[in-house]
Amino acid sequence: MNRLMRLCGAAIVTAALAGCASMWQPIHAVQARDGVLTSPSGMTLYTFDKDVGGSGKSVCNGPCAANWPPVRAGAADVGLGDWSVITRDDGTKQWAHKGKPLYAWAKDAKPGDRTGDGFNNAWRVAKP
Repeated sequence: MNRLMRLCGAAIVTAALAGCASMWQPIHAVQARDGVLTSPSGMTLYTFDKDVGGSGKSVCNGPCAANWPPVRAGAADVGLGDWSVITRDDGTKQWAHKGKPLYAWAKDAKPGDRTGDGFNNAWRVAKP
């Protein structure tokens, strides 16, 4: 009976852990390449100095977000470790790394471009 209880307990713990793991969707949208974070297609990602790290907010909305598209997270995505999900002013979700929301730059033309780095002295390449 004791062995059966241990096996049942182990099965319950395993099922609970599997359920928790499925709640966290690993961020497939971001990779580290050549010392910076990039999209799966190799486009450089950026952070905005005016975003307050850890605040859970992006201050880049409207026309700003048209030029600096946010790295979108799914409605069910949740963060883990250095990764978090913030809710934007329009209600959509965005990935953040180390508390800073992540963006692409509309004027980067090809993978590896970093033309947004230092733009208006407020945009920086995102680093792992």
